[in-house]
Amino acid sequence: MTRRFTMLVFGVVMLLITAVGLVVVWSQHDDEKPVTILGTWTAGQADQFEEVLRGFGIPFHYQGTAAQREVLLSKVQAGDPPDIVIMPGLGELAEYAGRDLLEPLDKLYDPQEYDAPWMPPASSPGHVYWVPVKADLKSIVWYREGDTPPTSPAPLGSWCIGMGDDGTSGWPGTDWIEDLVLQRAGPDKYEKWALGKGKSKWWSSDTVRTAWEAWDGLLRQNPEAARRALLTDHRGAPDGKGLLFDDRRACGLEHQGSFALSLYGLAAPRARLTDSAPLLPEGGGRVQAHEVSGDFAALLSDRPEARDLIEKLASRKGQQEWVDRAHVFSANRRVTPPDDAVRGEIARRLARGPHCLDASDVMAPAVRDAFYEAALLTVARAAAGRDAGIGDLLRDVQKVQDAQSAQGGMAPETVCSRK
Repeated sequence: MTRRFTMLVFGVVMLLITAVGLVVVWSQHDDEKPVTILGTWTAGQADQFEEVLRGFGIPFHYQGTAAQREVLLSKVQAGDPPDIVIMPGLGELAEYAGRDLLEPLDKLYDPQEYDAPWMPPASSPGHVYWVPVKADLKSIVWYREGDTPPTSPAPLGSWCIGMGDDGTSGWPGTDWIEDLVLQRAGPDKYEKWALGKGKSKWWSSDTVRTAWEAWDGLLRQNPEAARRALLTDHRGAPDGKGLLFDDRRACGLEHQGSFALSLYGLAAPRARLTDSAPLLPEGGGRVQAHEVSGDFAALLSDRPEARDLIEKLASRKGQQEWVDRAHVFSANRRVTPPDDAVRGEIARRLARGPHCLDASDVMAPAVRDAFYEAALLTVARAAAGRDAGIGDLLRDVQKVQDAQSAQGGMAPETVCSRK
């Protein structure tokens, strides 16, 4: 009895030890803190992004929101920032870096895989605080397959324009003005304007004023069309065909970035593109450069898991998976472009420069917001048949620029590539 009792006790103890061991293992798994990521991608693209992240084997929690800037600010102020933020606003990221809220990404990506304007030149001193994980081409115009795009500027009624957005509105208008500045003045002046470089009052200069006047002239051709643009969401109706393929609209041209393909839904295979330069108001000139935009990842924590996730996402392998799965575009030079004709053409334009980053994205947030507001006011006044008061609008933005310059900050060093 004693021996049998001893063996029974021994067996129970071993079972208890095993059970405790299992509890510890699962407890450790449950307590493993996921990497928190805040981005702008929602719905289907968010699902595709999460599929890519799951392949990295790193626990994560992704939050996508159109109000990203506001959400990030509230989280930072509450002392609970995400580990990683992915956003287009380099000017905003520069402010966070200037406040020592970002961790450097040195050695987390291969410098040979990224170049200007996506990353600072190789000779640039200091740390790198962001890396592009998605790219888009601008300075293009979309039209429907079977239609012949014009070879000269088209009237306002031909353009699909929507100024609305869930987040900060106004950027579709600033895209027009930025492209006009770029194609008329070239990359050098565009970069100085975007960064507020030099002694010149760029917002009141002929470079910006004449571009703004050209856009205002387009809007004034048709006050009713300007009113529709002011009240229309840039994504179109919820049916998923965007503005270009909306049967209720007579427009046939859309000045929009390569991300428009995701707005066109099932109609995307019927979308075609051409360079914007000849079609811009008072246009007809050659392409000086292509404007581009990006979504940049930055670290707000020094957790090894977060650093590992950014390293995997920025790698050629991670970017290739993202491109193949979601049909997006990458700034990584070693990613194989899509074999689809239209997407392949976008990738080729992204591969050959010169390129300039979206100007409003690199501006300080206060200047960017003033730019957005001035663009919206221009559309609203055109819709009402009122004078735009461009001189006053530009002087107001210049005042905001001057105030920001006095405060200093860690602005991006490069906006345009030279090749």
